[in-house]
Amino acid sequence: MSSDERPALRVTISDVAAAAGVSRATATRALKGEGRFAPETQERILAEAERLGYVRNTMAAELAAGRTGTVGLMLRDASNPAYGLLFSRLQDEAHRRGLDLVTVTIGADEQGAEQVNALHRLLGMRVAGLIVATGGITAAQLAPFADQVPIVRAGRVETAEGIHTAHYDDPSHGELLASHVLSLGHSRVVVLSGAEDVSLAEHLRATAMEQTLRAGGASVTLLSVGAAPTDGVDEALDAVRAGATAVMCASDYRQLAVMRALRDAGLSVPGDVSVTGCDGILPGADLLGLTTLRIPVEAVAAAAVETMQRLLSGSDADAVPTVRQPFVGTLVPGTTAAAL
Repeated sequence: MSSDERPALRVTISDVAAAAGVSRATATRALKGEGRFAPETQERILAEAERLGYVRNTMAAELAAGRTGTVGLMLRDASNPAYGLLFSRLQDEAHRRGLDLVTVTIGADEQGAEQVNALHRLLGMRVAGLIVATGGITAAQLAPFADQVPIVRAGRVETAEGIHTAHYDDPSHGELLASHVLSLGHSRVVVLSGAEDVSLAEHLRATAMEQTLRAGGASVTLLSVGAAPTDGVDEALDAVRAGATAVMCASDYRQLAVMRALRDAGLSVPGDVSVTGCDGILPGADLLGLTTLRIPVEAVAAAAVETMQRLLSGSDADAVPTVRQPFVGTLVPGTTAAAL
């Protein structure tokens, strides 16, 4: 098989050098944009690389030099719109700043075991740093990795020293939503949350909702349940039948589950019951008129990548003070919560 017919990914730098009539070292420097050459020499090398379909293996080249500028990204299931948008924005921001991301996505797993294994795989690629965009792994599980490379959490707050964050200010989000419900005159409210070990973000939001509602004089029924959006919905319906006029959910998925159950029970939203959610990323949320809070995905992604770039450009990342950057989203009043 001739070099012209060889599959693109099998073309090597030596093939390019031979076709251009230069040494392997010269071809390497020309393709990296390093060194000085006659313009026609570099043009010839680039033209041959394009003709042969040469694809530079960035990771292999950096590993051969004993280093890598590639950053590992571990992401929660990207089918969730909030994580999917975060993934896109992290990729865009990394590209803008000249960083390469290699990504693994993980669904919910028992006690974060699969996520820990995924981090080991990323470190096996000798990534220069890790961006962790999942709430399903604890600080204790992350700490050993922070001893090896810089780590930035994107989305979730972190308290462990040495693990940097660009995170959503979930307590403020819960407070904003609860204040809105109080302003509508509701005094008997159900707060539906994921348990702390299921979703720290939902737990923080729900805790702030409960505290704000109680401080405002409302009676609160707090339901801390499992990961499935339908968990706790029956109990919420029981509380509504007992007189609650609003159901506050710590995610939009839970909000939709509650709205379906209310519809099936013959109750209207917001005529009979007001319902709120949180995230504001769900496709069609505006058409549904969801009362929610739009989390600041773009700001978190930009700050996470900027922080990682700063850590990698410093001579001693360990000497950089731990970065904590909270970002507050925007209340979306919607139409699913109304005044009594």
